[in-house]
Amino acid sequence: MSKYSIELYKQLQDMGHQTGWKQCGSLHLARTKERLLAFRRMAAVAKSMDVDARIIMPKEAQELSPNIATERLEGALWCPVDGVADTHALCNILAGEAEKLGVKVVEGFFINRILSDPQTNKVTGVESNFGRTDCEYFVNAAGYFGRLIGKLSNPPVKIPLYPCEHYFLHTKPVPGINENMPVIHDYDGNFYIRVKDGKYIAGGFENHSKPVDFDNLPAIGRGLLPEDWDQFSVLLNEMLFRIPELVNVEVDRLYNSPESFTPDGRWLVGESAELRNYFVASGMKSIGIEAAGGVGRVTASWIVNGEPHQDLWDVDIKRFIGLHNNKQFLKERATEVPGLYYRMPYPLLEFETGRQLRMSPIYPRLRDAGAMFGQTMGYERPGYYDPEYKDKSLKDARVSHTKTFFKPPYFDLVQSEYEATRERVALIDYSSFTKLEITSPGDEVVTLLQNLCSNDVDIPVGHIVNTGMQNEQGGYENDCSLVRLAPNKFMIVCPTRQQQRAQTYLRWHIGDKPIWVADLTSMYTAICVIGPNSRDLMQQLTGLKMGIKDFPYFTYKECDVWMASGVRMLHMTHTGEMGWVMYIPNEYALHVYDRLVDIGKDYGLQHVGYIAMKTLRIEKFFGFWGQDFNRTTTPLECGRAFRVKFEKDNFIGKAALIKQKDQGVKRRFVQLLLKDHDYETDPWPWGGEPIYLNDRVVGRVTTTAYGFTLSTHVLLGFIENISDKYERHIVTNDYILKNEFQIDIGGLMVNAKANIHSPALAYKGISKERTYFATQ
Repeated sequence: MSKYSIELYKQLQDMGHQTGWKQCGSLHLARTKERLLAFRRMAAVAKSMDVDARIIMPKEAQELSPNIATERLEGALWCPVDGVADTHALCNILAGEAEKLGVKVVEGFFINRILSDPQTNKVTGVESNFGRTDCEYFVNAAGYFGRLIGKLSNPPVKIPLYPCEHYFLHTKPVPGINENMPVIHDYDGNFYIRVKDGKYIAGGFENHSKPVDFDNLPAIGRGLLPEDWDQFSVLLNEMLFRIPELVNVEVDRLYNSPESFTPDGRWLVGESAELRNYFVASGMKSIGIEAAGGVGRVTASWIVNGEPHQDLWDVDIKRFIGLHNNKQFLKERATEVPGLYYRMPYPLLEFETGRQLRMSPIYPRLRDAGAMFGQTMGYERPGYYDPEYKDKSLKDARVSHTKTFFKPPYFDLVQSEYEATRERVALIDYSSFTKLEITSPGDEVVTLLQNLCSNDVDIPVGHIVNTGMQNEQGGYENDCSLVRLAPNKFMIVCPTRQQQRAQTYLRWHIGDKPIWVADLTSMYTAICVIGPNSRDLMQQLTGLKMGIKDFPYFTYKECDVWMASGVRMLHMTHTGEMGWVMYIPNEYALHVYDRLVDIGKDYGLQHVGYIAMKTLRIEKFFGFWGQDFNRTTTPLECGRAFRVKFEKDNFIGKAALIKQKDQGVKRRFVQLLLKDHDYETDPWPWGGEPIYLNDRVVGRVTTTAYGFTLSTHVLLGFIENISDKYERHIVTNDYILKNEFQIDIGGLMVNAKANIHSPALAYKGISKERTYFATQ
């Protein structure tokens, strides 16, 4: 989207508009070898996208911008295609061009209420100081006022934004200044500096930002906040160190302006969950001009076509739930988010603020077992376990950080957890998974799900089916497991990140039908018991016969577990190992957990976190929605055609999938095993790396893990068959299996063998009868 913005502004300049655009390039400085490695990874991705970005040494950086000091400088990332434009001029030009196309621009427009139809749940108009204005679509692009405007509809629309103070300094004119000086970003100094009209403009993002008093926002309006030189001094000292000549430059003014940020630092784009035709385009975190062209384009496309022309899940507003719109949460998180702009982009990002909010009832027990937690949708989930961790204070959030691009410090701990799942038995907390229940008076729910799902969901009561919910193009809107509880009732289990999105998708398609959806996510604690000893352990825990004939794979029973009633028991896992998942009513969770752990001592039960779980599923070649798949991925592309029942009556996306099946698949999901990569000393692949074949980019890595059974890094990703003329051809099995691909890990090219199926993994202590056929 940023790339399109640049193209748009160049086009406007070529049309004769004075946009202030100048292609001066940008220079990103690295003070440490680790930062330079991060830049190498960025350069590798940029190169694969045909964007000119390259690593240069300190001397070259100084030649491009002679005013920088090279002390404590390891190198830089040089992006010659970048540039700057005049913000105010661009706004006026874009408004003028819109007016030529029939848009009416009204200033001084104060919204009192956004109107909607309670029957269709669609926007119908706006009440303002100009009276009522009818409209089919409403776009909330109000910046840091967006959250306040979100409250003006019924139901209110959650706009999780919070403003922070953003400081930038203007100097007085500097004689002899270079008007074409690159925009300089000193990441380890947390600041940027550029030239405009013969003056320096310098600002930055502190590691600990100051949130603005939200209640005073209407009074602030579009004005400025008071100066705070003490807050700015941290950045100023870094500027003086890197640009020594600033010592002799006279300051004109220090500006302090509110800038709004989302809880994860990414933009807010797309249709809201609460109201149809209510769109949001906000949270651009002080780079609004960079984002504006692209965001405007995808928003317009979304409105016109009814869906975006690309996957936008990373910025889709439906990635958030009510927690994220909580004012106190936003205020606390806002102190940390702006600093992400220059923070080291380590893999598996975790926040320190806004923690210990959503926790399963067994959270204290997991802490005592040594859990180090990650957070997804605000839910605390064990990343790995460190039984020797010393700090037992409840104030310690025990955050599972990965502060390296190399072999992580928890490697041996994860290996131990992995081995427990494959050799003995393990316990994994699945409580954060989205759990929905959908029901109807008659067979309406079956009819709905048969239309939404590409698999046949009309299964016997007590059975489980894995299925995708496709869009009209055949892509995955959801990837879930359906448990048939009764003829007219199903439980839907899907990824944690789908909690808001899945409910919204279902309700949009339900309309006025007599079908009800309930969110059970916070009502049940989910514990997965996994591994070759899981059957014996579960038999002792439940008193049930757990043999394959008594409790077949992909079936469900509601049963008692010790003295707990109403436990939903599913014979399945999400990683390919044999096991069961217990969905336990929260009031019984500690009782069942304690009993499980007590009995489990005799079987070698071990706690396992999500990093080991990820390793298991990647080694087994299991893709996950939101990590590997998205709404542009079809089942035929990711090896799940066997889950598509083409013979059943029409379902959403059927025509597109039949067409793709007839024409051939031009993108395939593959597993890649690295060759000649030293996991001890080489930088690791963490996801997003370009995949090459004969010096040509043919794909990109999605997720990665070190495979302890395969003794190498295992990568999942998509590849294409690109000809010399850059034409896309069908990806055949021979193309995948007979070629040797290369992975660009921050400039380190590593050979990789591609698979269309995971290699057979030997089990220890498990009979043939117990072999787990993990997919259906």
